[in-house]
Parts: sequence; C-alpha cells; structure tokens
Amino acid sequence: MPGVTAKDMMLFLCGKFGLDGGQYQVVEFTGAAIAALDMQERMTLANMSAELGAQTALIAPDQVTADFLSEAGAKDVDIAAWQGDADAPLLADHVFDAAALAPQIAAPFSPANAAPAADYDERIEIAYIGACTGAKLTDLRAAAQVLKGRKIAASVEFMVGPASKLDQDRAQADGTLQILLDAGARLLPTACGACAGYGENRFGENTNVISSTARNFKGRMGAVSSRVFLGSPYSVAAAAVAGRICDPRELLA
Repeated sequence: MPGVTAKDMMLFLCGKFGLDGGQYQVVEFTGAAIAALDMQERMTLANMSAELGAQTALIAPDQVTADFLSEAGAKDVDIAAWQGDADAPLLADHVFDAAALAPQIAAPFSPANAAPAADYDERIEIAYIGACTGAKLTDLRAAAQVLKGRKIAASVEFMVGPASKLDQDRAQADGTLQILLDAGARLLPTACGACAGYGENRFGENTNVISSTARNFKGRMGAVSSRVFLGSPYSVAAAAVAGRICDPRELLA
C-alpha cells in the first residue's frame, strides 16, 4: 500500500470507533496487512491502541518478531510458546480491507476526527515529524521517500525529532537523515518534545500544524489556539512540500 502506514490504520480505526472504541479491552491485530508490517510499524499500532481506548494491543509473534528480538540480542527465542488461544472468546471481530485504505488525516482536536487526506486542503505553517509513534527509523525513511530531491515550501517550518538516538544514528548512516536536512528540516533532540507540549518547540498562537504524533488535543502541544492535524510521516512530508495538507500519494507517483 504505497503511502499508507500503520498510523493511517490507527487514525481510521479511531475515526470509525471513537476514542472509547476499545472499551478498555485487549485489541489483537491480525491478517495479511498486519503480517506485512515491520516491527516498528507494529509498535505504532500497539502504542496508539491507547487512542482507541484499549487496555493494550497484541500482534501474534511471528518470524518478524523473532528476527527483531534476535537482532536485539535475545537468545533462544521461542515464538510458539507465545501464541494466543485459538478458542479465546471475542467481544467483537472487525474485518477491513487494508488495500482500500487511503492516507488518513485527523483534524483538531481529536485523533477520532479522521478522514481521507484528499478531503483536506488546509494550509500549514509547521510540519513536525517526532516522538515515539511518528519518528522511528521506518517513519524517517517514509518521509525521505517524499522529500528526496525536493525542498519544503518557503512558508513551512519543518521540524524533525527522531524517536531515539539509535534511530537517528541509523538514519544518518543510510543517508535518510541527510535527505531530510537537504529538504530543509530542522533537527531536534531525540525526546518527546512538542508531542508532550514541553520545551522551546511548543506550537505558538494560531498556528496550523501537521504532525506525525499520536494526539492532537487542544493545548496539548502548545498554545490553545494552535490547530494540530495528525498524519503519517508520508502525509507530513507531503504537506511540508506542498504547504498544505494533501494526499501524499500525489508525490509518490
């Protein structure tokens, strides 16, 4: 699904079911689209289950899990012992066609205000890729796919705060970070930063922002009058180039 990520999946689910759609239950993600996600994308699903109102989220361990743990230094990984019960009762079972999912944007002031990116034509002044659900190595690489060979709009401030020092180092080593910097990114420290509303990078009064973070509640990321839209790193990068929210697939064609 070019231009579509786990962030789009979660914003779609928040839009469909609301912020209490998880009913404080355990949510399990399954299916071919989930199996195709790398570990960092799966982390986004699990992390943002909070926005869905779930107690926690699970994805059955598979070879992707085993490879990730082995790379991290784990020994004798036995994913067979970690599988759920096949006959476990379900409160509900929902099936969606991931191949039909369009990039999603959540309008202020809730992740539940989600709609296809093509439905928007909002100008933006700040594009922010940061924090744990929006600036992992996978996210930085997605943004780089849009930004390679391009410059951000003159009217846009583009801020990038990698999710971790490890991801920043890897992005620097493979050239991803340089693509973002060449496009006009301002590199921020690897911290929660604006996502949690602290530090010098809080959003100012009457500012239109598109962010790859998880939440856009009023006043959370800066001034109460700031308006934060949520989207995937593809969508944030595309908006930084266009100066407005757009379907990122327009820049990936």
